[in-house]
Amino acid sequence: MREFNAILTIAYRDLLKFARDKARIFGSLILPVLFIGVLGGSLQASLGSRTGFNFLTYTFTGVFAQTLFQSTAFGIISLIEDRENDFSQEIFISPISRFSIIFGKIFGESLVALAQAIVLVVIGLLIHVPLTFAGMVALIPVALFVCLLGGGFGLLLLSFFNSQRAANQVLPFLIFPQFFLAGVFTPLKNQYIYIDLLSRITPLRYAVDLVRDVFYTGQPEYSQVVLQGPFLNLSIISVLFLIFLFVGTTIFVRNERNR
Repeated sequence: MREFNAILTIAYRDLLKFARDKARIFGSLILPVLFIGVLGGSLQASLGSRTGFNFLTYTFTGVFAQTLFQSTAFGIISLIEDRENDFSQEIFISPISRFSIIFGKIFGESLVALAQAIVLVVIGLLIHVPLTFAGMVALIPVALFVCLLGGGFGLLLLSFFNSQRAANQVLPFLIFPQFFLAGVFTPLKNQYIYIDLLSRITPLRYAVDLVRDVFYTGQPEYSQVVLQGPFLNLSIISVLFLIFLFVGTTIFVRNERNR
């Protein structure tokens, strides 16, 4: 119970920080809106009739997964801020498991990302993305898995940085290329072999494909837009998250002890 309360407390702290940061709220929503409305609309107008599926809907599902993944990964940067303010030293001397502390951080940033997902769903309904109530309910657990994967990935990367400035400079170069390698905007089927190989080692690919697995279930476009089945995607995401959490936490805590 003590570990559970610690996780909830740390998660609540991050959610409260986000609610008070108006600039971050605005910045985290403007790009997804532009991606879906402008890029998705342009692709649908130019390529939609040739592909056999709606590119606006395709882009929406990709941006939905990308936003959750990216928001949680970037949110973990605050771990470095906590380190610089010596807050992490204070919580790490508490009688709480290091994994509970880190998981509480990831869970808190996941709640922040899920709040953004609600706005994306509203935008999707406004632009006539075919979202049903059953489909939205089915996306809830999927969204949480995507957030956890993004948080674990961000933790692994940030464990190697000593300053927030360095993390802010390098992290975009490690996440933005995944937009294209994961098929957020364009299909990955029938790509060059080197693109396919790079895509398979991209964590975001499995998050995007899992969202489309659920969204397109029972629809005629399923075989055109989905790369592999939901159980395989979910298994890969679960394994990757556990690896990221264990390795990232171990390195981050070791660095804290060596300060």
